[in-house]
Amino acid sequence: MKNIKAIIFDAYGTLFDVNSAAEKCKDKIGAKWDIFSYYWRTTQLEYTWLRTLMNRHVDFWKVTEDSLEKSMAVFDINPSMRSELLDLYKVLSTFPEVKEVLNKLKEKKYKLAILSNGTPALLNELVKSNNLDNIFNDIFSIEEVKVYKPHSNVYNIPVNKYKIQKNEVAYLSANTWDVSAGGNYGFNPVWVNRNNSIFDKLDYVPKYQIENLSKMIDIV
Repeated sequence: MKNIKAIIFDAYGTLFDVNSAAEKCKDKIGAKWDIFSYYWRTTQLEYTWLRTLMNRHVDFWKVTEDSLEKSMAVFDINPSMRSELLDLYKVLSTFPEVKEVLNKLKEKKYKLAILSNGTPALLNELVKSNNLDNIFNDIFSIEEVKVYKPHSNVYNIPVNKYKIQKNEVAYLSANTWDVSAGGNYGFNPVWVNRNNSIFDKLDYVPKYQIENLSKMIDIV
């Protein structure tokens, strides 16, 4: 991958483990904690897409609350756990290799940024709680454009800020639809395939696929 000036990361599922909130409550939730967590995440994403299509935008925290409430009802989880799960979602854990890889990429003098559905407040808290404060040049939120990924207006944000060409961006995401959107937009996407998944059929096949961020060091 040549002529890269900025490396942009998705946040949820790419840098931060979206299952870590429910996992920390697995003794209370029981054996279904992982299925519940998957349902919560899937519902959360569905709500972002539907709200964009309906032109009924609310911020990601509201979407997270609404999707949690539905998920708790579906899985018959005690409503008293709502606050605990939401508090844990604000401080999701990173995947094990994240901090080391980010520091190595920073040493190479790339611009490093997050581009996420999350609100600025949520993203700043995630970064701070995981001691990543001094790594990123920017934290970009879709709240700048009030539509969710995979709308192309979202991917315009870092290009406009840095005044660079689309093909000068390496874009990393664990979400296949996000990788496809970034690739179709003109980025150089890297699929972080942490779970040995099958790529979606969305008219795009990424050139780069890695099992975790550590492999990124060899690409750029």
